Amino acid sequence: MAPKDMVETYRLTIRPNPEDPRLTEAVSGIDQDGRPTSISVVTERPLTLFLNSREIVTMMTIGDFPEYLAVGYLVNQNMLKAGDQVLAVEYDDDIDTVVVRTAHETDFEDKLKKKTLTSGCAQGTVFGDMMERFDEIDLAKGPGLPASTLQRLLKEIGTTPSLYLKAGAIHGCALCRGEEVLLYMEDVGRHNAVDKIAGYMFLEGMQNGEMDASDLVLYTTGRLTSEMVIKTVQMGIPVLVSRSGFTAWGVDLARQAGLTLVGRAKGKRFQVLSGAERIVFDKKADHSDGERAE
Repeated sequence: MAPKDMVETYRLTIRPNPEDPRLTEAVSGIDQDGRPTSISVVTERPLTLFLNSREIVTMMTIGDFPEYLAVGYLVNQNMLKAGDQVLAVEYDDDIDTVVVRTAHETDFEDKLKKKTLTSGCAQGTVFGDMMERFDEIDLAKGPGLPASTLQRLLKEIGTTPSLYLKAGAIHGCALCRGEEVLLYMEDVGRHNAVDKIAGYMFLEGMQNGEMDASDLVLYTTGRLTSEMVIKTVQMGIPVLVSRSGFTAWGVDLARQAGLTLVGRAKGKRFQVLSGAERIVFDKKADHSDGERAE
């Protein structure tokens, strides 16, 4: 299948489902005036990940797309690499366990001993060699991203039905091309949301040369931290956008990798702290006052 044909089949093939009864529940309380109220809150459940026979980690997640989350976690921790053959991904809902089976057994004892906590909310770790490929990755220059296209993309994402709009307390990540949203994932941690996208890309062949990532954009609702930058670079995506702000290390790593880093992107406003050469400040961009970035 040609890359352009694959794009058409991917357009919002996966998107948030705010009406899925497994993902939220109604909780009673009182409001600021002492009146009874009931609101939707996001669920959390543990998911234990095994790679073959080895237990890797237990994650807190909303519970949708566990197969993509499991594979994406392994990809972004460099436990699965391009060319590795995944024989099966087995999810057992009764015991909240997912097993990823590969063609060859792998020993990650040393990596599990060298883990370092990251700034990710809920659960986020970077193993000792998570950055082993970071210096080797050459992000494609690809076509420029017009500022007007970025503005329209932000509007498209902001109006997509989501758990965030229904219940809040959740992060989202979207894989985009131009102003089109191809995939949209949500979870209690931004690292989980981006791992789901990485898992989808890996299983569907996008990271194995079957789809060009040079013109893709990754959008996140969370902060632009070192963890988000590392994962975006490892996925081969040249542009990372967030409605939130930056961390200094995140900016430093983005500049080192040549990643275009766009933050505080709301309404018609955004700030670029790395890779500004990819942004095309075109005449179609709306520079009138919009919603102020936080």
